[in-house]
Amino acid sequence: MAEAYIVQALRTAGGRRGGKLAGWHPADMAGEVLSALVERAGIDPLAVDDVVMGCVSQAGEQSFQIGRHAVLASRLPDRIPAVSIDRQCGSSQQALQFAAQAVMSGTQDVVIAAGVESMTRVPMGSNFALHAKAGIGTGPFSPRIQARYGVPSFSQFTGAQMMAEKYGYSRDELDRYALGSHQRAAAATLAGAFAQEILPLAVDGPNDEPVMHSVDEGIRCDATLESIGAVKLLQEGGVITAANASQICDGASGVLVVSERALKAHGLTPLARIHNLTVTGGDPVIMLEEPIPATRRALQRAGLSIDEIDLYEVNEAFAPVPLAWLREIGADPARLNVNGGAIALGHPLGASGTKLMATLIHALRARGKRYGLQTMCEGGGTANVTIVEAL
Repeated sequence: MAEAYIVQALRTAGGRRGGKLAGWHPADMAGEVLSALVERAGIDPLAVDDVVMGCVSQAGEQSFQIGRHAVLASRLPDRIPAVSIDRQCGSSQQALQFAAQAVMSGTQDVVIAAGVESMTRVPMGSNFALHAKAGIGTGPFSPRIQARYGVPSFSQFTGAQMMAEKYGYSRDELDRYALGSHQRAAAATLAGAFAQEILPLAVDGPNDEPVMHSVDEGIRCDATLESIGAVKLLQEGGVITAANASQICDGASGVLVVSERALKAHGLTPLARIHNLTVTGGDPVIMLEEPIPATRRALQRAGLSIDEIDLYEVNEAFAPVPLAWLREIGADPARLNVNGGAIALGHPLGASGTKLMATLIHALRARGKRYGLQTMCEGGGTANVTIVEAL
């Protein structure tokens, strides 16, 4: 089978809700990533066959084909096509898998997989909440779905609480994990671990003077177990809080995927090779535990054991997700989210897939390691797993 390679992997530094990236239109923010991927690779922009853009809340400024608008806002020629996809939190990880599949099939040679989400300018859920407020339709969960699963709707917050109860995690355990995420992210930032993957963006500074935003805004360097433990529970008697869950975040990210033919034709240097692409579906009610069976399937199909995987990026949607994944897979905690995760760095929904891939590839190369595994829990009970080999 033909191979697919990643030759560039970039992300913006995360912006908190209403924070430093709030002034960026999502099309412009994503456009900057597209331009930088091509320019840093040194490839002719006309060689790009397609752009696959992940985005979850495709409403408002992210409506009407945000992928195409990102191309039009970039420095790429307008002859470059694009498509926008929604696999919930795994949208841009799926964009990467679609890009890799296109290259591996031989139908395309150069594809950008990317993602964007401005959770400030297009609030989470606004793509259906505004319809509900206007009295249009009955919502995404039809009576047939409600009857089949015995619930009026699916909720990630309910799923997170269900996971904590199923796997027996206390509030203290979740808070301690959250603190570790902030500590790892702070240490990585201080050490310059994100320097190669972050694309700085100009934002307003003091006295409206432009400054470059290049540090993830959500990291709480002064976080303590006491400060995290003081955050209010999301539901009475539960264990989930905003502090042991991912942060609302603005951001964009992307990777440039090419064939072996394109590597040679354009003189490109690969960062990583795609080793396995897996996606599975499961229970939409508990929803967030699907990365566990998805990882088992990916490892089996790749012919690898978890001990052969050097680093893992498991999205920290809620602290029970990576903790349960670690326990059930029998993975090494020292290899998990080594530079922190979404609890500290933020989770810009549709951008998180290629964001985590950028972090994973650069972390593998910085450590001289070989295999990396990325997985993401997703709304509706699906999960993507991508295994890469650093080169």
